[in-house]
Amino acid sequence: MYSEKVMEHFANPRNVGELPGANAVGEVGNAKCGDIMKIYMKIEDDVIKDVSFKTFGCGAAVATSSMATELVKGKTIKEVLNITNKAVAEALDGLPSEKLHCSVLAEQAIKAAITDYYKQKAIDPLPIVGCDLECEDCAGH
Repeated sequence: MYSEKVMEHFANPRNVGELPGANAVGEVGNAKCGDIMKIYMKIEDDVIKDVSFKTFGCGAAVATSSMATELVKGKTIKEVLNITNKAVAEALDGLPSEKLHCSVLAEQAIKAAITDYYKQKAIDPLPIVGCDLECEDCAGH
């Protein structure tokens, strides 16, 4: 059912916990569906210098969060915004179809953190990040 990589990232997740000094935080999901992801980033000169996560959810949610942190660390914002849920799932050697929503949450959490970063810098994130997030700010765009 789960690949060895999914099991490894669930059993030994990377970059877990709050990140002191984070200047970008993205939280997605909801308690109704059962999965909540929060990604913390420390961004300097448009490069993700450090990243961590806290996730409440199933094993696939933890694994996709862990993999997402590994995929973004050291990358530029532009590179990070090109990371899709498909890339997260492929990096884990696939996910069962009923767990693909976890990779979508990982992509959304990354974009939510970048959105937060731009908002703190008083830059409109919409032209850069896009509007595929399910957030209050996107209503009406």
